[in-house]
Amino acid sequence: MESALRAFDAFNRRDLDAYLELLDPAVEFRSLLVGMENSYHGHEGIRRNWHEVLAVSPDFTLEVVEVRDLGDATLTRLVARGHGAGSDIPFEQTIWAVARVRRKKAVWIANFAAEAEALEAAGLRE
Repeated sequence: MESALRAFDAFNRRDLDAYLELLDPAVEFRSLLVGMENSYHGHEGIRRNWHEVLAVSPDFTLEVVEVRDLGDATLTRLVARGHGAGSDIPFEQTIWAVARVRRKKAVWIANFAAEAEALEAAGLRE
């Protein structure tokens, strides 16, 4: 759970190196954001996603609302906030992030719009 908090803190501080240190070099990331690729692989994919997100919304932040320890995974409820780069239109969205961890590094991360979907992806059901 600590690594999840550190990851979102690193993102909000725009510290890409600190963020990558928490991820396995072969990490797979499934994005929820519209207009982004569905899956990103490895640190290079994470870098690409990082830059794409900030290009669309330079003030994009993730507020951690809750983190649950699921054994070999964590479930984090987040509130994503920002403004569109071209439109300056504000947005706010709840995101459910599941991260599978091996040897203290995330190996798989996926974002979902609903808690039930996230729990199912983690191998759990409500």
